[in-house]
Amino acid sequence: MDAVFHVIDKTTWERAIYFDYYYHQIKCKYNLTVNIDITRLMRRKKERNLKFFPMMLYAIMKAVNQNKEFRMSFNEQGELGYWDEVVPSYTLFHEENKTFTDVWSPYHADFDTFYETVVQDMKTYGSITGVIKARPDQPKNFCPISSLPWLNFTSFAQDTYTESSLLFPLIKFGKYVENDGKVLIPVAVFVSHAVADGYHTCKLFNDIQEIVDTM
Repeated sequence: MDAVFHVIDKTTWERAIYFDYYYHQIKCKYNLTVNIDITRLMRRKKERNLKFFPMMLYAIMKAVNQNKEFRMSFNEQGELGYWDEVVPSYTLFHEENKTFTDVWSPYHADFDTFYETVVQDMKTYGSITGVIKARPDQPKNFCPISSLPWLNFTSFAQDTYTESSLLFPLIKFGKYVENDGKVLIPVAVFVSHAVADGYHTCKLFNDIQEIVDTM
């Protein structure tokens, strides 16, 4: 089923003045990095013999799809709105030449369906190199997510040198480590302040934590 784009009526939208201020005047974006406790997730991974990356991808995507602020975009007419659902666009690393490609997968709220879909897509497109987009026809309702499994970072910042109309968050997670009996993983989110304040980003992180605790 195709995702539906909902146009926002800025005359009644509670964030209209904040959006205009941070999108047109200050043009502010920010990064926030948090350690997520994935101890319970890792226990389930071991119990069911599952792959870690699709599990973490599911937790992040479920949280994103629970929060409208991180599904916002412009349509082809330049109107501001939000998608009723976004799909993951994620990177696959190629060990043989140290490059990567982008792949997207449909989103499913059911974990098992999502997991099997992502695992199959990784098999299907994982050996394609020499291009950035390994899977064609990426939909407009995508959320970019990538992993840095070689480093347990404490902070991550990114930006572009040109203005961009991208309102979706850019999400990265790093290498997980065990500390005092807990398994922690750094998750960084790059946010457009026009659509999300600190409250919304903190809620996103808290939702991720709740999801990995209860998956």
